[in-house]
Amino acid sequence: MRGWIILALIAGGLYYLYTETDKLDEPIAETQMVLKKIERKLDSLTGTQIIRVDGRLQKLKAEIGQRLTAAELSEFDAVLTDKNSVMDFKESYCEKSGVSHPVFDKENLLFICDNL
Repeated sequence: MRGWIILALIAGGLYYLYTETDKLDEPIAETQMVLKKIERKLDSLTGTQIIRVDGRLQKLKAEIGQRLTAAELSEFDAVLTDKNSVMDFKESYCEKSGVSHPVFDKENLLFICDNL
């Protein structure tokens, strides 16, 4: 019985640290980054990927193609190469406010982030 009480106290302490403080944010982010690297490595080792046709991205590309310059359009094509590049773009430029992109202007970057 004492073991369950100790386990509950440890779980409660971890829950408190996770929800009320920022002490676990950095280790959690590092762990997620390592897991993402492992997942990408496994995907590259297997050599096979499921290709899913995403009509939404093609519609976005056609819609935004009218707004972008030639340099921005080629950069946007580079972003849409695979799922990982889209996720990396969203993490780098869409989740943080005030971040600017070297190629896209602010309005186009906001439009892309809103539609990804």
